[in-house]
Order: sequence, then C-alpha cells, then structure tokens
Amino acid sequence: MFGILLLTLPFPARAQVAEDKLGAWYMAFWRVDTLIGRFGLQGDVQFRNWDLGGDLEQLLLRGGITYLPKGFNATFTLGYAHVTSGVPGAARATTAEHRFYQEALLPHHPGGRIFLTHRFRLEERSVQDQDLRTRVRYALFLNIPITGPRMAPKTTYFALYNELFVNGERDIGDGRTVEIFDRDRAYAALGRVCGAHVRVQAGAMLQSTASWRKTQLQLSVHLAY
Repeated sequence: MFGILLLTLPFPARAQVAEDKLGAWYMAFWRVDTLIGRFGLQGDVQFRNWDLGGDLEQLLLRGGITYLPKGFNATFTLGYAHVTSGVPGAARATTAEHRFYQEALLPHHPGGRIFLTHRFRLEERSVQDQDLRTRVRYALFLNIPITGPRMAPKTTYFALYNELFVNGERDIGDGRTVEIFDRDRAYAALGRVCGAHVRVQAGAMLQSTASWRKTQLQLSVHLAY
C-alpha cells in the first residue's frame, strides 16, 4: 500500500542519480490554525540532499494562508513555494521554481488507534526554462499511537504515508515531454508527541519516477498552535 517517492529535477540530472546511495531530508513544518478568526498560516522548510548532507537535491521554502470552515472538519490552503533544485554529484548547477498551490486537508478517525488524513493538492509550477506546468497530488497519511489510545503528549506512534503525483501536461516546451505519472512517495517512521504543540519523526522514504528510485532518510519536526 505504501509505495515510493521522487523529486522534480531538470532532465539531465535524472540519469545521474545514484540510486544505491542513501539521501537525507531535514524538515520543519509549522502551522497556526486560527490567527484571525478562522484564518491561519502554515509553512515548511525542507533541506533535501542526494547524500546525508551537502549534495543539494532541493531547498524548499513554502507557506500559505489556511481557512477552517465552520461545521466541517477540513483545512483549506492557498500558498506559494520557492524551490531550488540541484543535480547529483560534484556539479553545483541549480534551477529555480516558483510554485503556487491550492490544498484540502481532510482528517478522518475511523476508530480505535487509526488516525487518517487525506490531502489533495493542485500545483501551478513555473520551472526555470520550462513552460508553465500543473500537477495534481494525493497523499494518504496514517498515524497509529503505540503507547496510548490517542495522539496525546508523551505518546510514541507509527507514521506512514503514500503520495501520488500526476502531471497535468506532457509538453514542457522546446519539444521536451514528461510522463503523466510524475512520482510516488512511500514513507514509514517512528514519531513522538513531545508536547501539546510539538511532534518529531524519524524514518525513511522511497521515492521513484519512471526513471529512478531512491531511499531517503527523513528527520522532521512538526509545530502546531
């Protein structure tokens, strides 16, 4: 059920990916749900590496305005991300991407220790030296508390997710094309609820496109207010 993951890079980089080398992503996520009325903010910073550190895969800076509708358990977001992508190995060339996105986050508790969240995201992507592109993403997140029945402070839990990426267009300009299937990400981790506003997770994610697949170590902190 939980599959695979990959990243958005210029075409020349794809054939050079060292699939057997462990990469690492270091991430911080934050959100403020009700800053003004039902409106809030959320964002994340991600430092992604082709190795354990120093060989830049991507630096992602993302933020958005959120809205929590009355009487409906969901969070809607309108946001923007700036992405700097590198290439594997000694080369230090980078490309820039401006990314706007619209998102719906739908938590679901079917019962017991199963806590699900569905995330739907539409992206409009302005990638350097490419035509304007769109992409659709769907992610299913699953948290399973181990040391208690809920995601309460001092609880240890399993964290799993699978995310599918689908391109809206194949033609990206100058006679270049991409596959409709962009990538799939699969993740498994151990997490800890450190307090009312802080969680940490450590795990691994497998990402793949039609061209390559690679395992990434993931370390993340999650802040919620």
